[in-house]
Amino acid sequence: MKSFLRIIIAMTACLLFVQCGKHGNEPQGWADYLPSAPEYADPSQWHITDRGAQADIFYITSTETGDYTLPDGTVCHYADTYNDSTRQPILSEMQGVDALLSGSLNYYSPYYRQCSLQTFTSDSLVQARLPIASEDMRCAFKYYLDHLNHGRPFVLAGYSQGAMIMLDLMKDMDADTRGRMIAAYAIGVAISSEDLKNNPHIIPASGADDTGVTICYNSVHDVSCVMTGWERSAVAINPVNWHTDATPATLITEPSPLIPLDQQHKDTLTVTLDPTSGLLLVDGYTGTDYILPLIGKEGNYHSREIWLYRDLLRDNIALRTNRYLNH
Repeated sequence: MKSFLRIIIAMTACLLFVQCGKHGNEPQGWADYLPSAPEYADPSQWHITDRGAQADIFYITSTETGDYTLPDGTVCHYADTYNDSTRQPILSEMQGVDALLSGSLNYYSPYYRQCSLQTFTSDSLVQARLPIASEDMRCAFKYYLDHLNHGRPFVLAGYSQGAMIMLDLMKDMDADTRGRMIAAYAIGVAISSEDLKNNPHIIPASGADDTGVTICYNSVHDVSCVMTGWERSAVAINPVNWHTDATPATLITEPSPLIPLDQQHKDTLTVTLDPTSGLLLVDGYTGTDYILPLIGKEGNYHSREIWLYRDLLRDNIALRTNRYLNH
């Protein structure tokens, strides 16, 4: 579980076409080695929990991969979805999020060639590499819709790198698919005004139970703690009181059997949305092990975006699902 807290996200406007289901190499100069593309007809490329529910969660994992060197000395900047050593941290996040958020819903989470953490230290690296990960997820989502979903409504969710890729998927949704999307949870990502303009399918959530909407938030101690590029989000909501204004809310972080004892902090937090920046201001958090490697910043709680609000998110997913099913 600890591994899924070490994450980072970056934004890109660059798109490289990579044919679904084909194996190949990244263009010269982009990487020393590119793993084979996932074949989504292969059950090993999924973590699935079928609970026989009327609705699903489709979840896109965050960054669980670092650069690694192969025995021949070449370096890889992507997860190898067929290699146990890179799969295991991703599986830990898949299982953890399923246990924390799914409730009674079915859960589908695909492996993909996610970019390494080191990628996000440079805008040019992000622009070159992230499209590989995004195209894998387009293939996975299409396979899910064609072969696994069977027409059920679904919740779309992504965390960090997964959240940005999720927003990309929403641009290509047809009307039928959009009509079956209960809600989209873009956790730990900033959505700009330009994103909204270019993607009319992103409808900001305005309360606790509206459907077909996008939920987005980023947690910091104060506005000075924001990471570069995330200074403002045009879509934001407080996941404690589900307000879009500056009404403060109190959150007591209770221990969880799913979290190692050394990561648990029983704090009384005051959580307030800053409508100007779209940042979630969190006061009272006493944890000290939350800072991200490479680009982390004291007072930026990106690595706790699911953990802090886990019970609230699970209950909210259930609420929006019930509202959709009974509408």
